[in-house]
Amino acid sequence: MKPLTVIKSIRSSNSHREIQMSNGHQDQLGGPQSMLDLSGMAVVVTGAGGLIGSGIARRLGEAGASLVLHYRSSEDPVTRLSETLRDAGIQTCLIAADLTTPDGPDAVIQAGVDAFGKVNGLVNNAGAQPLLPFMDIRAEEFDHMLNINIVAPHLLTAALARHLIEQGAPGSIVHVASISGTQTAKDHAHYCTSKAALIMHTKVAALELGNAGIRVNTVSPGLIAREGIEEAWPDGVNRWLAAAPLRRLGSAEDIGDACLFLISELSRWITGSNLVVDGGVSVAPTY
Repeated sequence: MKPLTVIKSIRSSNSHREIQMSNGHQDQLGGPQSMLDLSGMAVVVTGAGGLIGSGIARRLGEAGASLVLHYRSSEDPVTRLSETLRDAGIQTCLIAADLTTPDGPDAVIQAGVDAFGKVNGLVNNAGAQPLLPFMDIRAEEFDHMLNINIVAPHLLTAALARHLIEQGAPGSIVHVASISGTQTAKDHAHYCTSKAALIMHTKVAALELGNAGIRVNTVSPGLIAREGIEEAWPDGVNRWLAAAPLRRLGSAEDIGDACLFLISELSRWITGSNLVVDGGVSVAPTY
C-alpha cells in the first residue's frame, strides 16, 4: 500500500489552491466546478435500473464519468438508461450479475476494467427491502437480506480495492444505506439491521483502505418520491411531509447529487462519513 499522506498546509491563490503534502509534493486543485468534473473516471453503479440507481448514474454521467451499469435481471430499464446516456455523449457498459454469487462482484469490476481500462469509483446502490413482521422473519429471510445489503457491497468494495492498489491509484466508494440504518421502523427488522451494518462497514473500510488513497462513505436516503406512492401509502406520505422540515419527499436526483459530491474531489478529505439526505426528517421530534 502507499504510505499515508498527510496534508500539512493549504495556500490560496487566484486560479488554484496548492496543498502542501507531508512528502513534499504539491497537489494543485482547481475551483469547485473543476473538482466536480469526473472526466477520466470510470464508476460502477450497482442496481442502475432502479429509481435511485438511475438517478445516481445520470448525475455521475452528466459530470463526465464513464459508467458501468449493473443489473441483476431487469435488462430493459438499464438498456433504456444506457441509450439515453449515450445519446448525451456518456460512455456506458452494461453488466448483468447476481451479486450474491461468489463470482458476481469480481465480474462487475472486471467488466469496467475491460470496457474502460480501469475503474476508480463505485456506488453500492443495489439492495433489497422486503417488509416482514418481526416474528415472521426466518433465517433464510435474514440471510437473503444480509447477502444483498452487506455481503455484496463488501465483496465489491474489496474487489475494487484490489484493482486500485494493484494500479497504485486512488479511488472513491459510496454505499447507499438508509435512514433505517440509524432509526427503527415496523416490519423492517432485517432491513434496518442490514443498513446499520452497511454504515459500520463504511467506517471500517475507510480505516483499512485510507492508506491506499481509497475513500469510503455512505449516503443514507430518506423517503424518495416514486410514481403512485401517494395513493399506495397516503398516511405515511402525509406523516413524512408533516415531520420533514423541508416539507417534501426526496428525489432520485437528490441522492445522485450526494453521491456525486462524495465521488468527486470536492470531498477529497472526507472518508468514513454517513451523509444523511432526508429533508431533515431525522431531526424532527418524536414526542
